[in-house]
Amino acid sequence: MKKLLLVFVAALALSCGDNNKKEDVTTPKIGGPKVESKTPVTTGTTDNAVAEITITGNDQMKFDLSQIRVKAGQKVRLTLKHVGKMEKAVMGHNWALLAPGTDMAAVGQAAASAEKSDYIPSEYKDKILEHTKMLGGGESDTIEFEAPAAGTYDYMCTFPGHYALMQGKLIVE
Repeated sequence: MKKLLLVFVAALALSCGDNNKKEDVTTPKIGGPKVESKTPVTTGTTDNAVAEITITGNDQMKFDLSQIRVKAGQKVRLTLKHVGKMEKAVMGHNWALLAPGTDMAAVGQAAASAEKSDYIPSEYKDKILEHTKMLGGGESDTIEFEAPAAGTYDYMCTFPGHYALMQGKLIVE
């Protein structure tokens, strides 16, 4: 079953999206207007200002951001928008921040059998630092949290098979 799922994910990855698109770099200003970007987001340098982050997921199993930068201890207001049209049962997305050293593949595999808990596997709850709810096409969810200690943290979508393509880095400075 796991091999079949991996074959499906690989086939979907090869058949979807345009990998030749160039992305714009945007640096939002703290206190300025909210900026949505298709590239790494870098927040300002004020430690106590709120970092407003918007990340999208689509029907091609892609996040629009592969890297997010914030300051340690900074308040983060992260909004995940599912900009696709498919329903949650078919193409659900969430955003889950993992503790350092967490095996993303192991979380992804465990999540595949955690449908009743919105694909957040109970055996990894202590390794998932923050997460949005699972969304279907056209839905969004906003969470607020304090940025963890300086370091690089992985984030992923825990819907079955999505972690292979839907992942990125939260860089805490």
